[in-house]
Amino acid sequence: MSLMPSFNARARGTSHFDFKTATTGVAAKAMRNEISQLVATVDDPGAKKAFDVEMQSFFMLFTRYLSERAKAQELDWERIKSPSEDQIVPYLKLPTSAQHGNLSKLAVLKVNGGLGTSMGMTGAKSALEVKDDMTFLDLTVRQIEHLNTSKKVDVPLILMTSFNTHEDTLRIIKKYANQQLRITTFNQSRYPRIHKETLLPVPKRADDDKSNWYPPGHGDLYNALHHSGVLDQLISEGKEYLFVSNSDNLGAVVDERILQHMVDSQAEFLMEVTDKTKADIKGGTLIDYDGSIRLLEVAQVPSEHLEDFKSVRKFKIFNTNNLWLNLKALKRIMGSGEVEMEIIINPKSMDDGTPVIQLETASGAAIKHFNNAHGINVPRSRFLPVKSCSDLLLIKSDIYSIEHGQLVINEARMFETTPVIKLGDHFKKKRFKKIPKIIELDHLTVTGDVYFGRNVTLRGTVIVVANEGQRIDIPDGCILENRLLSGNLSMIDL
Repeated sequence: MSLMPSFNARARGTSHFDFKTATTGVAAKAMRNEISQLVATVDDPGAKKAFDVEMQSFFMLFTRYLSERAKAQELDWERIKSPSEDQIVPYLKLPTSAQHGNLSKLAVLKVNGGLGTSMGMTGAKSALEVKDDMTFLDLTVRQIEHLNTSKKVDVPLILMTSFNTHEDTLRIIKKYANQQLRITTFNQSRYPRIHKETLLPVPKRADDDKSNWYPPGHGDLYNALHHSGVLDQLISEGKEYLFVSNSDNLGAVVDERILQHMVDSQAEFLMEVTDKTKADIKGGTLIDYDGSIRLLEVAQVPSEHLEDFKSVRKFKIFNTNNLWLNLKALKRIMGSGEVEMEIIINPKSMDDGTPVIQLETASGAAIKHFNNAHGINVPRSRFLPVKSCSDLLLIKSDIYSIEHGQLVINEARMFETTPVIKLGDHFKKKRFKKIPKIIELDHLTVTGDVYFGRNVTLRGTVIVVANEGQRIDIPDGCILENRLLSGNLSMIDL
């Protein structure tokens, strides 16, 4: 339970936070008054109570932000060390056999709050067709249904939506009514955007336009699980473990070896990490900070140490955001108050250019609150996120096939690594009559106004560049191997 008074109570007196400056106290008081007025705009008593709880959580985050800003707290870079061997366990050292009974204690949660704007679509990203006419959500449902039927267990699927995707998701999951799995949805918090200059909330009413609010990152998972009642529901059903991942990570499937390791090691929290490549320099990493394990996100890194952070020498791994939690441990931690995680300040602009900030948290940052928490260094195949049209082309291609909702790499691929694909911004619109054959491709870069015909084959390194005002059409049946095509359609062997 929160120790804070309700905003309805219009609490007077000083805040129990230790503010170093008068301006910090003034900003907190002004925010409290504005939030009280926001809560007052809700008429329905039930909705008002829920909104009040949500705004208390937001206010705690905001006052912590003010307090940290006043103290100008920064990480002491000298105290940051690479994790020790016992803090990161290699996947190959995990048990090879698993107790069947573990699965009956497992639930799977997908973070499903993202929109597909980076892919040129509107609505919930999980509704995007990714392979064989199936969406992200279709693939997840098929995976868990196969697990339930083949192992004769009842692993439920939990979807954490945001106010951006909730209605979409409820509509979509109706089609799974006859499948062999139970689906529960709950909505993550909705926090008010903050004016950068005044540090006051942008919305004036609880029902103000969506653009005035934001979902506060996947770190809100713990709060939302707790306040929605889903945490208590899972525990009452005898569930002990929760596997959490992003809905757009197609490599995040239930792994019984990791679950068995969690049981054996009595770890309350496991984070799947994988080896960093040049493409992953912005990913959060696990660090040793004064002997305890922490998540370090790029937003927390002082600018003079950014190159250090991106280097593979000191930070060899990054967080895949595949997390395994002990539900009873989470209940214990939530019972002692909010789960404090490092605040990520996300600067944004409103449509009219007004600068605002969003205070967010990352779910992996909770690792420091759990006992015996550590990382598992997993194969890259467990991290297959689809964040862009380039990622989507790779997944749709002949590199992968699908078995029971799971991506399987084509045996004809001679290399363990997948091709590097870089498509320009034009590719948010359809530009392939049919996905090219890329089983022997190493690298593809395409920029400008380029269209691909049917049955195109790409091998080795292929670069296609259409300059401003020019268009390139790759004809049907064309084979490009180690070629550079430039704006005047001249072909250059590489």
